Amino acid sequence: MTEARLKTEIRVSAQLRRAHAAGAFATVVRSGDPDAGAVAVKLWLGRGKARLLIQSRDLDGAPLWRELFEGDAAADDIEAKIDAWLAKEAKIDPDLWIVEIDDKDGRTFLD
Repeated sequence: MTEARLKTEIRVSAQLRRAHAAGAFATVVRSGDPDAGAVAVKLWLGRGKARLLIQSRDLDGAPLWRELFEGDAAADDIEAKIDAWLAKEAKIDPDLWIVEIDDKDGRTFLD
């Protein structure tokens, strides 16, 4: 039996609504495949802190979020690393969604 999956476009839209309702700024920087695109979330925490989380699946196919970058380096340093990774990944995966969230409390508003 196959698992019913929520379309990426709907999940991203819900994430943005949750972020906005909580007072955070969130936006879609890049739209990917509306049905099954992967999602990367760039979280800006202010004061030189940023994180990058990407959606993946475990060996059983269950969704999970992996953190690729987390840093306390100079704001330009960590953000430049994250932006470079996202640019490279977007060239490889045309279906990739990129969501940016600015929240000093570090909330990602993920599933």
